[in-house]
Amino acid sequence: MSLAEFQYLRPRTIDEAVAFLARHEGDLEILAGGTDLIPSMRQRLFTPGYVMDIRGIAEMRGVHEDHEYTTIGALTTLTAIERHPQLRRDYPVLTEAAATVASPILRNMGTLGGNICLDTRCLWYNQSLTWRQSCGFCIKKDGDLCHVAPGGTKCWAAFSADTPPALLCLGAGIEIAGPKGVRRVLLNHFYTNEGDARMNLARNELVTRVYLPRSAAGQRGAYRKLRVRGSIDYPLAGVAVSFRLTNGHINDPQVAITAVNPAPFLVPDAHNLLNGQALDESAAAAAGDAAANISKPLTTSALTPEYRREMVKVLTKRALLSLGSRS
Repeated sequence: MSLAEFQYLRPRTIDEAVAFLARHEGDLEILAGGTDLIPSMRQRLFTPGYVMDIRGIAEMRGVHEDHEYTTIGALTTLTAIERHPQLRRDYPVLTEAAATVASPILRNMGTLGGNICLDTRCLWYNQSLTWRQSCGFCIKKDGDLCHVAPGGTKCWAAFSADTPPALLCLGAGIEIAGPKGVRRVLLNHFYTNEGDARMNLARNELVTRVYLPRSAAGQRGAYRKLRVRGSIDYPLAGVAVSFRLTNGHINDPQVAITAVNPAPFLVPDAHNLLNGQALDESAAAAAGDAAANISKPLTTSALTPEYRREMVKVLTKRALLSLGSRS
C-alpha cells in the first residue's frame, strides 16, 4: 500500500519543531523511528498533510547523568538503550524491556520517545482501509461502534509498548515541549486509559526527554512478555518488576503491566504485598494475582482475554523469582 501525499518537514531544534507543531496543529504527525507510523499511514489510519521528521534534533539524543537524574533523550534508539553500560548496570528493568521490542533492525530505528507514545492497537483498528470499511469502522477511527465491547462508548484498544512499564517501575518522568514552554510530568500521569486518546499530550506538543531518578538506580529488575512470535511481535501481555533485595527480603518493590489495558499501569497492591517479604513462591504468586486483578484484556488481539490475563499471573511470578538468584 502506498502512502498518501504529504509535505515533509525537518526541524533541527526543539524550538523549530514546536513552531511547526503550532503552525500545522491537527494536520501533522511526528516521525521519529517511523516503525509504527509508516505502517499506520499505509493503512490510512493517519493521513496527515505534514510529516515532521525530528531525527535531526541532536539535543534529543543521548544519555546524561547528574546527582539527581539520569536523562535519556527521546530520540535515543532502543538499541542504544539496550546496550548502554550505565543503563544496564543501574536500570536493568529498562534495558531488558528495550531488548524485547520487535527485532534488532526495528530497535535500531525505534526510539524511546516513540515507544512511550506508541499508538494503541486492536484487531479491528490495525487493518487496511478496505477491511475497516467493510466492518463499518470503529470508535477509534471513523466510526461510532466498538466491535470489542458492543454497545459501549469507550475504546478498548490495548497499549502495547514494552518500555513504559519498566519506566513506571523506576518512577520516571518526561519532559514535554510546546508553544507555552517546557513542562515535566510523571509518566504515571501521562496515560489516560482511553484507547482512542491515550496520552495527556496536546497536538502541538512533543516528548523530548525522559528522567530516571538516581534514587532508583541499582534496583534489581526484570521484564517478561507474551507474544505470538518470540522474535518480533508486540506484547499481548507484559510485566515489569523492580525492587531491592536485602538479606533475602524485598524492599521498594514495583510491578507494572502492559498490553492488557488501554494504558500501562503500576499494580497498586504490589508494594504492600511484597515489601519486607521473603522472595519466595508465595509472595510472587500473590503479586501475580494482584497484577491479574487490574488486567482488563478484551478481544483486541489473536489470543483470548482469559489466556492473556492468566499469563499476567505467570509472567509476574516468573519475573520476580528470576531476580532471586541474581547478584
